[in-house]
Amino acid sequence: MIRSDDTGKLVLRLALGILILLHGIAKINGGVGFLSSTLASHGLPGALAYLVYIGEIVAPVLLIIGLYTRPAAWIMVINMLVAIWLVHMKELGLLNKQGGWALELQGMYLFGALAVAFLGAGRFSIGGTGGKYN
Repeated sequence: MIRSDDTGKLVLRLALGILILLHGIAKINGGVGFLSSTLASHGLPGALAYLVYIGEIVAPVLLIIGLYTRPAAWIMVINMLVAIWLVHMKELGLLNKQGGWALELQGMYLFGALAVAFLGAGRFSIGGTGGKYN
């Protein structure tokens, strides 16, 4: 059996990047009105909603190609923490109907991004293993 930490890093980067990018594409198509009003209800400027495009478009693309991977992953961690804080706090300690955590998807995105932030991109990336940002 072939063992490759770099292959595992690639699989994690691609899965996380593609899945979060799909959320970003949905926000391009549908706009950020919901997020803007949610921010406003928390006393924050609604214009901050446009930062979601960095967390759900720019950062995932960087993750997918493996360039500035660690900073991109940290941006995704922050994006997920803000999403949990703004929208999902009431579900933080709840279980779903199947017995899993109600925030399992958000949790996988958050902890997957955290893992990439610590692991780096690996050699199967544009940035390679030599750069401190990968």
